[in-house]
Amino acid sequence: MIRLIFLFVALMAAPGLALAQQSPADLLNLPVDGSAAAWIIRTFGLLTILSVAPGILIMVTSFPRFVIAFSILRSGMGLSTAPSNMILVSMALFMTFYVMSPTFDRAWNEGVQPLLQNRVTEAEAVQRIAEPFRVFMSANTRDKDLQLFVEIARERNQSVGTPQAIDYRVLVPAFMLSEIRRGFEIGFLIILPFLVIDMIVAAITMAMGMMMLPPTSISLPFKILFFVLIDGWNLLVGSLVRSFN
Repeated sequence: MIRLIFLFVALMAAPGLALAQQSPADLLNLPVDGSAAAWIIRTFGLLTILSVAPGILIMVTSFPRFVIAFSILRSGMGLSTAPSNMILVSMALFMTFYVMSPTFDRAWNEGVQPLLQNRVTEAEAVQRIAEPFRVFMSANTRDKDLQLFVEIARERNQSVGTPQAIDYRVLVPAFMLSEIRRGFEIGFLIILPFLVIDMIVAAITMAMGMMMLPPTSISLPFKILFFVLIDGWNLLVGSLVRSFN
């Protein structure tokens, strides 16, 4: 876990270091040679990179698919607060670390360690750190979504890179779109059996003449029992982890 945190901090801070080519202490010291404007811009850029770090973590990892599936599961069961948002987000975060561990390890070994040992420059380290994430996103992005953003980029006369190295401004939104779509596909399969249970309970209560009794209040225990009996958490998490290439 500590290695993953250091890796992510290095990934976020490396572009700023590559631009500045100075030590962190120099970045925070006001220059005395009159280049205050450059110092302000450099410091603002570094703080901006650190502030968007959580968003970047969501954009280039498997986190969206997990959190969408868990949220739809809770809604399908009719539970508004259990499990809580903190539990669902924590589960999605640690499942993300599990799925992304080969990518993190490769980025650490090929990019961060050589940078810490002064064997590569900051610019080269950034490329080495980002390359494993490019491979992961390329393997889990639908061709249709990727083609959509490639066409939009070409319409705007923007560079799209090569087939072997798609530009990140094309690959990242295509990957996010694919992850959201797959999350909803999995969510549909999750919510379908709970919908059947709701329909059966509603039909029974209507046949018995209990018109004023909400069917969801009766179906909730049956949905929880059904999910526990089929070992739902094991099946769901296992299927989500295996769904990544």
